[in-house]
Amino acid sequence: MAMVFVISLPLILFSLMLGIGCYLIGRARGRQDIRTHAQAFGVPIVPPNANANHKDHASLSHDESCSKPNVSDMVGKM
Repeated sequence: MAMVFVISLPLILFSLMLGIGCYLIGRARGRQDIRTHAQAFGVPIVPPNANANHKDHASLSHDESCSKPNVSDMVGKM
Protein backbone atom coordinates (compact mmCIF):
# COMPACT_ATOMS: atom_id res chain seq x y z
CA MET A 1 0.00 0.00 0.00
CA ALA A 2 2.87 2.37 0.76
CA MET A 3 4.32 1.80 -2.70
CA VAL A 4 1.07 2.89 -4.33
CA PHE A 5 1.07 6.02 -2.19
CA VAL A 6 4.72 6.80 -3.05
CA ILE A 7 4.16 6.38 -6.80
CA SER A 8 0.77 8.07 -7.09
CA LEU A 9 1.45 11.13 -4.92
CA PRO A 10 4.27 12.51 -7.11
CA LEU A 11 2.22 11.74 -10.22
CA ILE A 12 -0.76 13.62 -8.82
CA LEU A 13 1.39 16.59 -7.81
CA PHE A 14 3.13 16.63 -11.20
CA SER A 15 -0.23 16.52 -12.99
CA LEU A 16 -1.56 19.40 -10.89
CA MET A 17 1.56 21.49 -11.49
CA LEU A 18 1.45 20.75 -15.22
CA GLY A 19 -2.24 21.63 -15.43
CA ILE A 20 -1.84 24.88 -13.52
CA GLY A 21 1.21 25.82 -15.60
CA CYS A 22 -0.60 25.19 -18.90
CA TYR A 23 -3.59 27.18 -17.64
CA LEU A 24 -1.46 30.17 -16.66
CA ILE A 25 0.56 30.13 -19.91
CA GLY A 26 -2.62 29.87 -21.99
CA ARG A 27 -4.24 32.69 -20.10
CA ALA A 28 -1.19 34.91 -20.59
CA ARG A 29 -1.04 34.13 -24.31
CA GLY A 30 -4.75 34.78 -24.68
CA ARG A 31 -4.50 38.15 -23.00
CA GLN A 32 -1.50 39.07 -25.15
CA ASP A 33 -3.36 37.98 -28.28
CA ILE A 34 -6.33 40.20 -27.39
CA ARG A 35 -4.03 43.18 -26.93
CA THR A 36 -2.13 42.70 -30.19
CA HIS A 37 -4.79 41.20 -32.49
CA ALA A 38 -8.07 42.80 -31.48
CA GLN A 39 -11.10 41.56 -33.38
CA ALA A 40 -13.03 44.16 -35.30
CA PHE A 41 -16.65 43.30 -36.02
CA GLY A 42 -18.52 45.10 -38.74
CA VAL A 43 -19.26 45.06 -42.42
CA PRO A 44 -16.68 42.91 -44.25
CA ILE A 45 -14.47 44.67 -46.75
CA VAL A 46 -14.88 44.00 -50.46
CA PRO A 47 -12.22 41.72 -51.98
CA PRO A 48 -9.75 43.60 -54.19
CA ASN A 49 -10.71 41.67 -57.35
CA ALA A 50 -14.49 42.15 -56.94
CA ASN A 51 -16.34 43.48 -59.94
CA ALA A 52 -18.56 46.46 -59.06
CA ASN A 53 -20.76 45.91 -62.15
CA HIS A 54 -21.61 42.30 -61.26
CA LYS A 55 -25.22 41.66 -60.20
CA ASP A 56 -26.23 40.27 -56.81
CA HIS A 57 -26.94 36.57 -56.54
CA ALA A 58 -30.47 37.40 -55.42
CA SER A 59 -31.16 39.43 -58.57
CA LEU A 60 -30.04 36.66 -60.94
CA SER A 61 -32.68 34.40 -62.41
CA HIS A 62 -31.99 30.70 -62.69
CA ASP A 63 -32.12 30.84 -66.49
CA GLU A 64 -29.42 33.50 -66.64
CA SER A 65 -26.32 32.10 -64.99
CA CYS A 66 -27.15 29.21 -62.67
CA SER A 67 -26.53 25.74 -64.08
CA LYS A 68 -28.42 23.98 -61.26
CA PRO A 69 -32.06 23.14 -61.94
CA ASN A 70 -34.88 24.55 -59.85
CA VAL A 71 -36.44 22.30 -57.23
CA SER A 72 -39.80 22.65 -58.99
CA ASP A 73 -38.22 21.32 -62.20
CA MET A 74 -36.84 18.27 -60.40
CA VAL A 75 -40.19 17.56 -58.65
CA GLY A 76 -42.12 17.88 -61.91
CA LYS A 77 -39.95 15.24 -63.61
CA MET A 78 -40.64 12.57 -60.98
